[in-house]
Amino acid sequence: MIRFTVCSLFLLLGFNLSAQRFLLLELRDSRDSLAIEGAELQWSIDQSIQSTDREGHLQIAIEESLADYGTLRLYAEGYAFFSLDLNAISPKLHKRILYLEPLNTELKEVSVYDSTQGLISRSLQKVSNGAIYASKKTELVRIEGANFDAGANNPRQVFAQVTGLNIYEGSDGGLQLNIGGRGLDPNRSSNFNVRQNGYDISADVLGYPESYYTPPTEALEQIEVVKGAASLQYGTQFGGLLQFRLAAPPEEEGYDLKLSQSGGSFRRLSTFANVGAREGKWSGRAIFNYRNGAGWRSNSDYNSRFVFFDLHYDFSENQNLGVEYTHYDYLAQQAGGLTDSQFSEQPSLSNRPRNWFAVNWNLFALHHQWKPSPQCEWNSQIFGLNATRKAVGFRGLPQVFNTNPILAIDEQNAEGNYVHPRDIMEARFENFGAETRFLKRYRFAQQTNPWVWLIGAKYYRAQNSSIQGPGSLGADPDFRFYFDEFPDYAAQSNFQFPNENLALFTEHIFYLGKQWTLTPGARLEYIKTRSLGSYQNVLYDNAGNLIFKESLRDDRSFERGFGLLGIGLSYHPNLKQEWYFNASQNYRSVTFSDIRVVSPGFIVDPNINDEQGLTADLGYKYANQSWNFDFSYFNLFYNNRIGLILNDRAQRVRKNIGNAWIFGLELFAAHQFSFRIQDEDWRMKSYLNLALTSSRYLTVETANISGNMVEFIPFYNLKSGISLSWRNWNWELQLSAISSQFTDAENSEISYFGDLREGIVGPVPSYAVVDLFMNYQFAPFRLGLSLNNLGNHLYFTRRATGYPGPGIIPSDPFNFSINLQFEL
Repeated sequence: MIRFTVCSLFLLLGFNLSAQRFLLLELRDSRDSLAIEGAELQWSIDQSIQSTDREGHLQIAIEESLADYGTLRLYAEGYAFFSLDLNAISPKLHKRILYLEPLNTELKEVSVYDSTQGLISRSLQKVSNGAIYASKKTELVRIEGANFDAGANNPRQVFAQVTGLNIYEGSDGGLQLNIGGRGLDPNRSSNFNVRQNGYDISADVLGYPESYYTPPTEALEQIEVVKGAASLQYGTQFGGLLQFRLAAPPEEEGYDLKLSQSGGSFRRLSTFANVGAREGKWSGRAIFNYRNGAGWRSNSDYNSRFVFFDLHYDFSENQNLGVEYTHYDYLAQQAGGLTDSQFSEQPSLSNRPRNWFAVNWNLFALHHQWKPSPQCEWNSQIFGLNATRKAVGFRGLPQVFNTNPILAIDEQNAEGNYVHPRDIMEARFENFGAETRFLKRYRFAQQTNPWVWLIGAKYYRAQNSSIQGPGSLGADPDFRFYFDEFPDYAAQSNFQFPNENLALFTEHIFYLGKQWTLTPGARLEYIKTRSLGSYQNVLYDNAGNLIFKESLRDDRSFERGFGLLGIGLSYHPNLKQEWYFNASQNYRSVTFSDIRVVSPGFIVDPNINDEQGLTADLGYKYANQSWNFDFSYFNLFYNNRIGLILNDRAQRVRKNIGNAWIFGLELFAAHQFSFRIQDEDWRMKSYLNLALTSSRYLTVETANISGNMVEFIPFYNLKSGISLSWRNWNWELQLSAISSQFTDAENSEISYFGDLREGIVGPVPSYAVVDLFMNYQFAPFRLGLSLNNLGNHLYFTRRATGYPGPGIIPSDPFNFSINLQFEL
């Protein structure tokens, strides 16, 4: 037997062995008495971390002269936390066997603590919440204790430590989240499978996977991000999984309360309340948030409401049933987009005073968790969505193709009344789904670590609709249709989108010896997507007069079945290090709900088809008391990629362009330490988040695109920060710097001099933004101040082809926010 013996640090010079005794600990599983290898033990005296050997043994040296031996904290993956008071152990005892109990509830992440405030691992645990994350590129965002003002919902700050994310920033107070990465379009995070507490929250997972609803940051415990390999367990998307975990009910009997009020520039106000309670077998939580304000440009007022209820009943320690309801609505005035010339001369300009956008989102979920034994776990969800999305506004005249829609004048007559009806697009989303997972742990051939098998199934059905037509002549948020008043309005369509999906998926963790794990997986998909409806085809002469009109029926049905495969491999030299590799196939259905929308910004190729691809990661992770390091290389092969190109009428056409190759490096490094100045303890933390990405179009239909860079990919994407803590004070400085990126497959440069595409086409220039956060804790209160964009840098992150543009959407200049929080 080989024993790994680690002694505590010598605390006194001239250490006398006669004043030292040794204690041998032996850790075993309470179920089968098998040894627990690799359990981490932390001693409170010197904060050193030691690990058990293959026989579950650990020998520690105890200095008899110390008045207090201290406490050992034991952390073992899959087992309940254990604390051992060495003072309670007899000095005559030289060996102790400890039997650890398996967790009834999986830990959500692996955590490594130090003597400051603890550097927390950014990776999800191998098995968590009925899912397998072994060998995957996983990242974790914790909201608790963040220095920034969570009430501002600023995604640049919330996702600062997630590698490679490309973010659209606007002036809407964080009403919508627009993130992408690795060359994926950030628009409404549509390339991620977006979930809340385990269930889908986007409009339509198949036909319209856009997220109009984003929970307020203050309501969250954490955000989980799993890059492309999540396509096996959570859907087929290229981006992977983006999951919001809302605050759960209290674990102990009693209640908790959190109140927050924040405000700042541009009349922004946010009121937040969160209360949770547990009594006997019942537990629950209620959350409320109201926000209102205005962007820094005119015509950009907004307000929103968020309500969340969560009620649980515990049948036993191993079984519970819960129900959740979420309501989210907002009304936002949209200032419209700008051309490059307008942005250079007057970035605060708005010439669209009657464009509005409204969302009403209602989510329902019933979830059941049951652990019939420590080795088995059932997790089931039934969920549904009832929602609407409405947009009304003037974006130019659909019948006029020889003018830039951004520059189109919203004409008024002599009495000051508008002469052109607005365009209305209304979508209704009614869908429901059910997903169940079974997870089994079992031991094979006396393996120390149990193998883990996951199998699951999902059924999803949607009955959605989309109507487009003429609106009123007014400027108020009137979302009624005026078909009788404007029967010849060109942009008219009425479609139903019934979609159906059935999926089966499985993954398995095989432990190959003590240090290797192999994780293969598969997903079978059946998808039936239909588009049923009609649209109006009209022709105009050069003067804009109607010369022809007809109503055309357009019914389509696509039915397909296919399988996706994936595999992961990881090597753990020790508990602090991991080498990982994974590869997973991806698939994305074409979104029919956009096909017949008439827009002056772009049109859609009727032959547009689904996309397929493959994502692979190779990486290395390291975490100890002071350091956290994650370095990876990724490849994304993207077939039938959808993008925008120019046709012979100077219109932007959305179609399948061809095959693309995207590759790059993602690096995250964080360090923390403590020091003393004049007998005062100070703590410092710093992090570096850097993504270097390149790309090429390979096989394409259009010759001038071959070899071009893929759109939405900055070469470098840097986010870095440093924080300092002293007593109850915390300060943090954050830098975000992103290089330029193209917004179309033709890699178009900016063209002025009356170009019809100015503002819609062209690169997004590089930019750098610095934010400063300060807060002071005086329990039970916390006061915070955020100074955003300290350099007052004028920049933009998006060229919109439709709403909220078309055109350049400027980001916020210098602004501030103040937050006061009360917590019990």
